Amino acid sequence: MEPVFKALGDPTRRALLDALLEQDGQTLLALSTRFQMTRPAVAKHLGILEEAGLVVTRRRGREKHHFLNVVPIRQVHDRWITKYTEAWSAGLSDMKRDLEQDMEKVFEIYIDTTPERLWHAITDPASRAKYHFGASVHSDWSPGSSFTLDHPGAERPLVEGENVVVDPPRRLVQSMRTLWSEDAERQGTTRVTWEIEPVGDACRLTVTHDQLAGDAPPELYGGWPMILSGLKTWLETGRTLTTPGSLMYGGTDLANPA
Repeated sequence: MEPVFKALGDPTRRALLDALLEQDGQTLLALSTRFQMTRPAVAKHLGILEEAGLVVTRRRGREKHHFLNVVPIRQVHDRWITKYTEAWSAGLSDMKRDLEQDMEKVFEIYIDTTPERLWHAITDPASRAKYHFGASVHSDWSPGSSFTLDHPGAERPLVEGENVVVDPPRRLVQSMRTLWSEDAERQGTTRVTWEIEPVGDACRLTVTHDQLAGDAPPELYGGWPMILSGLKTWLETGRTLTTPGSLMYGGTDLANPA
């Protein structure tokens, strides 16, 4: 947590995070126009945020795009705030985007495990239920196969879709339709990409949820920080992590389980 607190201690870096909260995926040039400082100075602040895991970058051609990664902030909340306050619904509930543009959300977390164990935890029904609010995933995991996300308290799948790319234990790309509420179902098909990269004796897991409409409700993507934090806890300690999501949807209340 120390690099996260250090990064958050500077007002310019907090302002950069606010700018990405308002509009994710901005380039260095776009972010530099918001501040009274040179591009190298902004790049230095972004580098500190990236080292702390608060910003994730993606290259598109010659440009580098910056995305807010809320997982470390979620971990700060779980470690330092939850025990002093009542459980609250996960963040991102007030985010809105330009209605004419698709949204892309990127989440990154480091887990002390092997790629094989991480892949198994993502694709194994019993393991998935440990950290995905009691929901389990079912598929034969062949390229082009279908999958469902099911919960014992639901009469039909919460999610259904197709495994577009299956490359164990490195990459899984899924198209998906969320079915747990009318608002979610109206959003149609979105895409989730799981990318596993060994880093020393650990793994970096990056989850990208894209093809989201600009006005997509937060219930489609707001649960990822809790899910990934739960996945990390499960693999590293064998314990299940209590989160607002697990408290709400670990039982039979399945209004917005993601």
